[in-house]
Amino acid sequence: MTLGTLPDARLESADQTLIMLKNPHSTDAEAFRVLRTNLLFASVDHKLSSLLITSPTPSEGKSFISSNLAVAFAQTGKRVILVDADLRKPTLHRVFGLVNNVGVTSALVSDTSVNAITGALQTTAIPELQVMTSGPLPPNPSELLSSQRMQDLLRQLQAHCDLVVIDSPPVVVVSDTAVLASHADGVLLAFSHDKLRRDIARNTIGALRQVNARILGAVLNRVEGNQHGYYYSYHKSYGNRYYSTHYSAQKQNKSKLTGAQSPSSSAPPWLSIHPA
Repeated sequence: MTLGTLPDARLESADQTLIMLKNPHSTDAEAFRVLRTNLLFASVDHKLSSLLITSPTPSEGKSFISSNLAVAFAQTGKRVILVDADLRKPTLHRVFGLVNNVGVTSALVSDTSVNAITGALQTTAIPELQVMTSGPLPPNPSELLSSQRMQDLLRQLQAHCDLVVIDSPPVVVVSDTAVLASHADGVLLAFSHDKLRRDIARNTIGALRQVNARILGAVLNRVEGNQHGYYYSYHKSYGNRYYSTHYSAQKQNKSKLTGAQSPSSSAPPWLSIHPA
């Protein structure tokens, strides 16, 4: 199930990533609020204390989505901790302008006490949002992420907030994500519209289902202008509300004049994910 579509933001640097802060009244920011709402509806039967965000391959925008979605949840008053679990190619410290000498790895090699964990958290411009960056890059990221200490760390973080958002490595590239996903309350799959392939998407979904990960749905990133439509229509089974931005409104107005049909969704029909 596609929970949202995000326009091609054409970011030139990491400091432009936080659309929810830089341009909160834009249609780009509204797309993240729509995604936030749909995630809540998709998880209405289960408490969502931890949300893992991943993608099939690198450079599909998962960190862009993780950071803005964490801000979107924090702006509702939820206490949110955003965790950079990509211990090979971390980016969240650059997005938020934070140091990376402490974080996940420093917390894991410590005694995982409350002091060690709180010492690895950094504050942001949003009062309700804290970030745990990756910390110094380790020589053994797979071992750390699949360890019992990592599970303990995530449990302790959940005790300190309302929602833990985990920016994880890509699924197809490494095995780390499957282990993390099996311990999260929900998984959101990020697909870049320009890289979307049926075989890779099916392999990604299959790998997550093998570990009984609870996939809430997918989000399509980098959708071009006239292909981009947000859905605000009521979906009976999950109560999803989809929204129409000015893109679809313009398309509909044009259709009335020309008689053309407006596409209802930019997601291909084979990208069908049914939450467990």
